[in-house]
Amino acid sequence: MKKNRTLLASLAVVSSLVATACDASGSSTASDGRTVVKVALWNYATTPEWKALIDGFEAKNPDIDVQPVDILADDYSDKVTTMLAGGDTTDVLTMKNVTDYARYATRGQLMPLTDVAAERSAQAYSGLEDFDLQGKYYALPYRQDFWVLYYNKALVGDADLSHLTWSQFGDLAEESTKGSGTSKVYGTYLHTWRSVVQAIASAQTGGDLLSGDYAFMKDQYTVALDLQKAKATIPFSTASSQKITYDSQFTTGKAAMVPMGTWWAAALLAEKAEGKNDVDWGMAPIPQRTDDGKAVTFGSPTAFAVNKKARNADAAEKFVTWASGPEGAAAIAKIGVVPSYTDGKIMDTFFGVTGMPDDATSRKAMQPSQVQLEMPVSDKSSDIDQILTEEHQLVMSGETSLDKGITEMDDRVKKEVK
Repeated sequence: MKKNRTLLASLAVVSSLVATACDASGSSTASDGRTVVKVALWNYATTPEWKALIDGFEAKNPDIDVQPVDILADDYSDKVTTMLAGGDTTDVLTMKNVTDYARYATRGQLMPLTDVAAERSAQAYSGLEDFDLQGKYYALPYRQDFWVLYYNKALVGDADLSHLTWSQFGDLAEESTKGSGTSKVYGTYLHTWRSVVQAIASAQTGGDLLSGDYAFMKDQYTVALDLQKAKATIPFSTASSQKITYDSQFTTGKAAMVPMGTWWAAALLAEKAEGKNDVDWGMAPIPQRTDDGKAVTFGSPTAFAVNKKARNADAAEKFVTWASGPEGAAAIAKIGVVPSYTDGKIMDTFFGVTGMPDDATSRKAMQPSQVQLEMPVSDKSSDIDQILTEEHQLVMSGETSLDKGITEMDDRVKKEVK
């Protein structure tokens, strides 16, 4: 009976998603005669880049009506997967991560964009190479996020954050921890995502997250666990159970430093403009293992693809090409979003946004020496990601030791996936 109830519930969810996807397809022509291009995206109301891109494109192409298909961020990947399986005709699909992209492209669900990609320089378009599938491209990145260190200027004082090592970061976090109880200010906040530890370790040691050999993570886990022991960051278990957000910890002055992706800058600026926070903040390069002058971090591009079953494929490709090109880059740089395409003019636009910190350390943060893809692309990526997430939670919550946790990662990936 329990299995039947579970099956029925699952079927109900799938049916609901397919029904919503079909509704999203709609007409291919607007009432005013313009060609309709529907774009699958997430959280339209709270993600200002969507409006910036759509308005900018329509201004250049008044004969095209771009209509958002708004999906909750947490449901996005599952819903798009279901939409495509059901034959949905939404024209443009936003690729939230490269793992999803690889899945859709290898299933033949996306139109090739190789000709457009061939006209672009990998030097100018960061993240473009991450969409190379055996010499073919099925999506074009329009933004390239990577991790930096956000800091509250009032809480870190005169500390120089321009070239911190992880050891120095730990010391500064302890020094910046003040007070107790509800008035306590932590030196840092480490969010609950596994990438906060694992992706940093991979990028800065050259370790392979798909390898089944995770000894390279030990030093970075030690940093995170030591910060918990020193009470310089809120405990992982508390952050998980109370669903603490990095934004709330930082904007309420509860954390002096927060490692996080560059996408957060636009949100902080928007909140400040709306009077929701008054934090005087800056950005610094993510701390490093050694002080060798290099800034190695991790990140992930976000891209647009054209649905293989798009109703208006030509107009859809036109939107994707524009949004991922120089004009689209300028449109989102104006609101504090890091575009895939960058040049000196674009970055001046980015730092010219009202409220954006424009000091030397913040500018240095935006010029890392190397950005490694957050998770390598493979047909095994999603399964390995699940295992690494589960073991990360056990290690950080103290339910298992660090050594045992790493052993479990090794064994499970080799036995369950490899």
